[in-house]
Amino acid sequence: MPIPHTPAAGELVELGRFDIPGVATGRRVRAYLPARRPKRAAPRRALYLFDGQNLFDDAGSFAGAWHAHRALDRYALRRANPPVVIAIDHGHHARLEELTPFRVGHRGGGGEAFTRWVAATLAPHLRAELGLSAAPVDAIIGGSSLGGLAALYAHFAFPEVFGGAMCLSPSLWFGRAQMVDFIVGRGVPWTSKIYLDVGGRESRHTMIAATAAMARLLEARGYTSARLRFREEAQGRHHERAWRRRLPGALRFLFG
Repeated sequence: MPIPHTPAAGELVELGRFDIPGVATGRRVRAYLPARRPKRAAPRRALYLFDGQNLFDDAGSFAGAWHAHRALDRYALRRANPPVVIAIDHGHHARLEELTPFRVGHRGGGGEAFTRWVAATLAPHLRAELGLSAAPVDAIIGGSSLGGLAALYAHFAFPEVFGGAMCLSPSLWFGRAQMVDFIVGRGVPWTSKIYLDVGGRESRHTMIAATAAMARLLEARGYTSARLRFREEAQGRHHERAWRRRLPGALRFLFG
């Protein structure tokens, strides 16, 4: 089903397929450019999101899409400079390898190279092509589940590119100790703004405990309510529909 258009709708742009070192197939990247108020001349802000297949249309998504274009259109009605959404497709069977920055046993560990490609190659290219702001405060990286894990890592690994992270139900159970050590071993980026959430109907011993522990760690490192938002949605599940519901609130916190 094509994305519906309304008077306030923006434009979905196919940016092509990009070759990534170490990845066998090219990766599709799209951008949704929401409408802006005519007098706004500031460079466009950006939200880079993993798992691009799940962001717009239900067709082609894993379990229904976020309908991110609709959330951005509603945001644009009230605010002058809504972010451009950069949707980066995942690698299907290679998704776990690509989105996990630390190796656990015989699994994962490719996330460092994948997020480095996004930061060092894709982001500069799109800043030039789409007229995006070069300031890290104007660029957020995000995702859900393994994408949320990768986003948190990417923010701390490349704070000069991504000034914040949107982490919806991040899979922090994967390589949990390595992620804690990684964050503790780095300084707090001056631009840093982080949104974390989890559903109350997700696994209490893995998802909920790990996400709440990460929020406490960040608070202990000096994050205030202006820089960190942690939300537990009581009835939320580990599902695209839950992330669709929580996306507007995450947008308001990170870009509002």
